[in-house]
Amino acid sequence: MRKYFTVFAIDWQNQFIYRLNFILWRFRNVLRVLMTYYLWISIFSSQTSVFGYTKEQMIAYLLLALFISSLVTSSPSNDNVGGEVSNGTLNNFLVKPIGYLRYWFTRDLSSKLINIIFAVGEISLLYIIFRPSLYVSPNLISLLLLVSAVIIYFLLGKLAISIVFWAPENTWGFMFTILVLMEMFTGLIFPLDLLPHWAFSTLQFTPFPYLIYFPLASIIGKPVDLRILLQSFVWMGILYYLLKKVWAKGLKTYSASGI
Repeated sequence: MRKYFTVFAIDWQNQFIYRLNFILWRFRNVLRVLMTYYLWISIFSSQTSVFGYTKEQMIAYLLLALFISSLVTSSPSNDNVGGEVSNGTLNNFLVKPIGYLRYWFTRDLSSKLINIIFAVGEISLLYIIFRPSLYVSPNLISLLLLVSAVIIYFLLGKLAISIVFWAPENTWGFMFTILVLMEMFTGLIFPLDLLPHWAFSTLQFTPFPYLIYFPLASIIGKPVDLRILLQSFVWMGILYYLLKKVWAKGLKTYSASGI
């Protein structure tokens, strides 16, 4: 475990090297929240409830989406693993007594921590400026869903990036498609239960709504029962099994020479 703590500490320091990129990314997230905030404020100006959401619940959803996104989707490994496999840098890890995916998961945790710190500051600032009425009701299921979401996102991202073993030239296009799907179907932009019932029910057979929507819905008091938590655990198991199989086959085809 000590070596992973060392990786965490070193990566924490490295987070402050590219300050401008990080600040611009955080600014984009805040700008997106502000745009959706004013949209929903205008909608609620003439009614007290929309699609089963009160104004307090919707504003809480929008602000907490910033926090949940910082916790779940901040993952620098998605930008680096594919490049290290395609250019042969993976060789350096295969000969070391350290698990490659565990190494990147540790680095992801470092990134998540600093993003959480900034997200708390941003949410606090937005709250001070707008003074919205919020309804928040966190519970044990919320916490477990958040932990599950972090793991599912990591596994799903690494499973998607594994295409680099067979098609290194198409890696980034494929990952971009996955990221777009995540933006649309995780609940980051809007609550997924605003969709038609058949579409919302269908999405529950994918891992996407367990990343942001269900943890967030549980926190703001929407009905999220133990069944949803168990389904998220099932997805963790499925993705972990698939990743182990795909990664093992990928390493067998890995030429260790780069492109």
